[in-house]
Amino acid sequence: MSLAYAECPLDVRESLAVQYFVDAIRDEDTQHSTRLMDAKDLKSSLAYSMKYEAAKAVSKTSRHVRSMETEDHTNRESDDKFEFFFNRLEKLLSNSVAGKKNTPRRNPNVTCWKCNKNGHVQRSAR
Repeated sequence: MSLAYAECPLDVRESLAVQYFVDAIRDEDTQHSTRLMDAKDLKSSLAYSMKYEAAKAVSKTSRHVRSMETEDHTNRESDDKFEFFFNRLEKLLSNSVAGKKNTPRRNPNVTCWKCNKNGHVQRSAR
């Protein structure tokens, strides 16, 4: 466009580019919709036509999809395994948390700021 219409102002070249782009669209619905959008620049008309075609493609495929329910016993087995491992993990976590609360950590190299004694920190000072 820049070489073919070098003497035209930029807005005229952009308008011509949009018109040529819309004319080159093969799908009539997309062409008609993009033309009705009345885009002023090539970038917005390209973005709109791509969105329109994507939405049209999705709506075509979604019409033919039906939901169906199947009974599969392997799913039940995997759910049972998942439930078993989940319960096991909860038990381990609760034991770990309970163990940390009941037994304070003792480090002989640590000095408490509250009582100045060795082996514990301020939050576990008595």
